[in-house]
Amino acid sequence: MGDHYGTLGLQRDATKAEVKAAFRRHALRDHPDRHAQSDDPGARADAARRFRQASDAYHVLSDDRRRAEYDLRLRFSSAYGRTSSSTWASSSASSGYGYGHGHRGASWRRPPPGRGGASVGYDWGLLLKAMTRRRFLLNLGFSSILLSGAAFLDGSILELWNMNNSGKSFEEAMESIEKVKTGKGNG
Repeated sequence: MGDHYGTLGLQRDATKAEVKAAFRRHALRDHPDRHAQSDDPGARADAARRFRQASDAYHVLSDDRRRAEYDLRLRFSSAYGRTSSSTWASSSASSGYGYGHGHRGASWRRPPPGRGGASVGYDWGLLLKAMTRRRFLLNLGFSSILLSGAAFLDGSILELWNMNNSGKSFEEAMESIEKVKTGKGNG
């Protein structure tokens, strides 16, 4: 599979309306229902394949987040000398027909060594994407609040102890409590 922009015949700066119009043209031309009566099974299969490609391209390019991820992958793949986005396109292939429904989505995992392009180094784009997700940032903020609250409580408890028990250490206070307990138990 090739480039999603090339599949729909679009430039990379195409608007959402242009993406939708291009997909509609391809859907009207290649929809499997339109070719169901064809006697040539090869033509039906070819039309179904083209429709799936157009559907996948529309699924990615019509959503702002998925399009930004796709554009980012295209930029990284061209920066590393790869000329095709086929590894991303094949991982985002859908099952069945439709307008993006039943789409399996792209994998966050990198391809294993020896498959799908350069596997040397670390994919910093994926790390940055994972670290800027709302769920990660909320968890980071919540854990920092808990950690700072625990540090504040630890320091304030020590200050309260020192204010109320001047001259005594904690160990000395515990020893005096034990003496009082054993004295009352014997009496």
